[in-house]
Order: sequence, then structure tokens, then C-alpha cells
Amino acid sequence: MPYTADKPGSTPDPEALRARIPGWGSDLDPADRPAFPREQPGIETGAHWELPPQQSGAAGRERSIEHERVTPVFGTAQPLHGISGRIRRFAYDRFSEGQTAHWLLLVAGDRVDAMTAHVVSLFSKRPDDPITESGVTGEVAHRPIASRVGRGRIDLKHAWMDPILVVGPWVVAAVLGVKLVRAVFLPASKRGK
Repeated sequence: MPYTADKPGSTPDPEALRARIPGWGSDLDPADRPAFPREQPGIETGAHWELPPQQSGAAGRERSIEHERVTPVFGTAQPLHGISGRIRRFAYDRFSEGQTAHWLLLVAGDRVDAMTAHVVSLFSKRPDDPITESGVTGEVAHRPIASRVGRGRIDLKHAWMDPILVVGPWVVAAVLGVKLVRAVFLPASKRGK
């Protein structure tokens, strides 16, 4: 059973591990392991439970398929919602945490959530400001070229893409917004001009 106060079962024989896993045992010397004193049997852990009490509200929470149940304690500040929540739920329900698809879906859910927040902000009292919030003004004020060239920075290889990735979505959204406004408010006879 996962999440118990007890230590896991007995460790397999070192020779069996060495035969099965190439390079196993390189840290076998206790002097090389900072956690060695805590690994001794009989040391009190301070746990006053066999299994920690389960936090309420676990039903419907995201749980990896490789775990039997939700962890005893979990965050509730950002519940899954909307399309991004469906994408994240699909990632947890379908793929193991060891699979790339799981993490790519979580990133996709995050991007959908960010785009949704940008769209919602357009209809609020204080919409997002892509110029100041993207750091463009800070780039101009703090020697953008001199701070990168000749310093061995690895991100110089993709620096040309950064303006496209930061400003591009805003330009696409503006073009689509103009087209939408024209389609809704302009009569069909004036659209072609």
C-alpha cells in the first residue's frame, strides 16, 4: 500500500542488483551517502500514523494512473475548469507520468488556459498590455544586444524566434479580431472594398 509510515520492503541482494543493473553500487560506501545514518533500522521517524489521514474532497481530483489513490494531501486552489481542464483530465486519465504524451497534454492545457485568460482580459476593465507585460521595454532599456553577444549564452541560437513567439499571437489575434468585426458590423457590399 502506498504512502505508509513504514520503510519499503527489504532491499534485494546487492549481487543480484549489480548483475541486473549496470553500474549499480557505485555509491555503496556509506561514507559517500549523506543520508546513511537515517537508513539505519530502528531510527524513529516521528510519524505517529500508519497511513496518513486522507484530505477530504479527493473524489474527482486528478490522479496519475500509476497510483492507487490520490495522495493524502493535495492542493485545491486551482480546480480544473473549461477546455484546459478537459485536456489535463485526459492527460491524467489516459497516460502515465512516464509518458511524453502526459506532459505534452499538460503543457497544451496550460497554453489553452493562458490563451483563454488573454481573451477574457480583453473584455475586462484592465486588459492585458502585451508591450509592458512581455518585457519588451526592459529589453530596450538594458542593452539587449550587448548583453547577449560575446557572452557564450546558449539562448542566442533561438533569440530570433522570441519576438515572433511573444508578439505573433497578439498580431494574429488582432487580425482575427478585425476580420470578425468587419464580418459582423460591415454590410456585405462594403466588405470587398
